[in-house]
Amino acid sequence: MADVYDCTDDEQRTAGLTAAAGALSRGDLVLLPTDTVYGVAADAFTPEAVGKLLAAKNRGRNMPVPVLIGEASTLAGLVTVVPPMAHRLAEAFWPGGLTLVLEHTPTLSWDLGEAEGTVAVRLPDDDLTRDLLRRTGPLAVSSANRSGRPAATTAEQAEYQLGEHVAVVLDGGPRDSSAASTIVDCTGDHPRVLRVGAIDPDRLREVVPSVTD
Repeated sequence: MADVYDCTDDEQRTAGLTAAAGALSRGDLVLLPTDTVYGVAADAFTPEAVGKLLAAKNRGRNMPVPVLIGEASTLAGLVTVVPPMAHRLAEAFWPGGLTLVLEHTPTLSWDLGEAEGTVAVRLPDDDLTRDLLRRTGPLAVSSANRSGRPAATTAEQAEYQLGEHVAVVLDGGPRDSSAASTIVDCTGDHPRVLRVGAIDPDRLREVVPSVTD
């Protein structure tokens, strides 16, 4: 049974962050809030933990797990290059509901699924999760729901769907929207929207006019 922490309380928030960081370092899973929906997290550099995450969601390796980072500067250490168009999008919409797909550094010891040399990265606009990311480093995080079911907007919904698979639940209160992040592939000549979510493509084109969807 997962340990649940009410992170709207300062003492429980501190205890929850410590417990979550410890669980992730042991290869366990954690439920946490983001600025979009609740997510299920694993250490990005522990393939067995990422495998647990995929199994918990009943999700195949053909849908690689995105990575959350706590600071924009972390991105440079994960990818081979940040194209100018990706840099402009990150500068405009991070932290926030934008996920960028880029070519990852080949020497990284991770296995996020069949990503074909790419990684989907996001800097969330949530203080609790970013505090955790600063303790742990990059985390593999996917929406906290079984594949095909609605995304969880509360800790209770997340725990109902995935609680049996996790060690710690960080309850940061309800999320305002069930919209996931917008995903943009920046590996080609022009950015391409792979999934429309929290950020409308027209807003992206205000920053980078060549964005296609």
